Amino acid sequence: MTAITGLRGLRPHPEHVADVTAPPYDVIKPGTELEALLQNNDKSVYHVTLGPDAPGALKALLENESLIEDNDGAYYVYEQSYGDNLKRLGFFAATAVSDYSEHQVIRHEKTFDDKVKGRIALAQSIGHTTGPVFFLTKSAVTPILNAICDSEEPLYQFTSDFNGLSELHGIQNRVFRVSQDSEHGKQLQSLIAENPLYIADGHHRYHAALKNEQSHLLSYIVEDAKILAYNRVINGTHSFDSIKDKLNIKACDNFHTPEKHQFCIYTKNGSYLIDAIDVPEDVVGRLDCSILEREVYPHLGLNHSMIVDPKHFDYYAESELEAMQASVDKGDYDIAVALHPVSIDELMAVADAGLENSDIVMPEKSTFFAPKILTGLFINKNNLD
Repeated sequence: MTAITGLRGLRPHPEHVADVTAPPYDVIKPGTELEALLQNNDKSVYHVTLGPDAPGALKALLENESLIEDNDGAYYVYEQSYGDNLKRLGFFAATAVSDYSEHQVIRHEKTFDDKVKGRIALAQSIGHTTGPVFFLTKSAVTPILNAICDSEEPLYQFTSDFNGLSELHGIQNRVFRVSQDSEHGKQLQSLIAENPLYIADGHHRYHAALKNEQSHLLSYIVEDAKILAYNRVINGTHSFDSIKDKLNIKACDNFHTPEKHQFCIYTKNGSYLIDAIDVPEDVVGRLDCSILEREVYPHLGLNHSMIVDPKHFDYYAESELEAMQASVDKGDYDIAVALHPVSIDELMAVADAGLENSDIVMPEKSTFFAPKILTGLFINKNNLD
């Protein structure tokens, strides 16, 4: 069974929650306006997650009462409202850390030691976890979460303000505290125990907790989630214009998210659609990002080792098509490529196949879960035993 328990640790004072919370550390790029905004906010959890003195920053947030202690053991239901009446509902919990071989937590990505070491160093320096692992569950938790929202007063209710510099700007947040010993708390614990948890986002955070020998980690659990396509701008060693006649290509009117097994290409000379030639049956090979790498990249003179090289690739969420076009128009990259988003079923199929063969994983940069989760709504103790 997958074991969860209530959170214990630190959370924002209700008066300061909007100032304390910040985007996840891995979407705050150095030298950007967003980083400068967070650096200038002395209440921001940014100073703990990315600042030069994490222990000192955490101590300062406690001393100025931006953070308060909460060790009574509770779940926190988290509702995010955004866009045109869109909403996502999940909850924070402390999930027991178990080895992948126990099949209680199922992964779909590889992890890289340099990123894991950084998260371990932070966790050891402050004794807490700041950023949650984003889990998917097959258990029907949404009706319970809705019942909590309908019957309880929110602990926090605020709109995130990052001066338009983050996708989390303008999101309306409501958080409800639920004692682990309440009826709703016990229901959530029982439901989660029925099925394993699938890591949606945060593989390096989970692996760091495993290597750090933590008893529990901060987790965000949701029954359903929106996956955006993870699009890319590309500089090949051969220009697109020089190789486009070798592709199964046709002109189109605009740059857009295409149908499955198609790729939409934007260039300074127009937009095109490319149809996949071969869609195999295996769960990884049939993914559009795999097909793109197999059928298009070789013509551009690209190989797998280049996909994390910023000279050749940069990556954007599906919602950022205009920014991708601007990058091409400025000459930073030769082409922009839009893909169809991966489905939850496709992700879980790869994860399940990986239970028998750990080499079966999702390709890098294949999913983008939106919206991201605010960091700082809870800072959980690493060990609760």
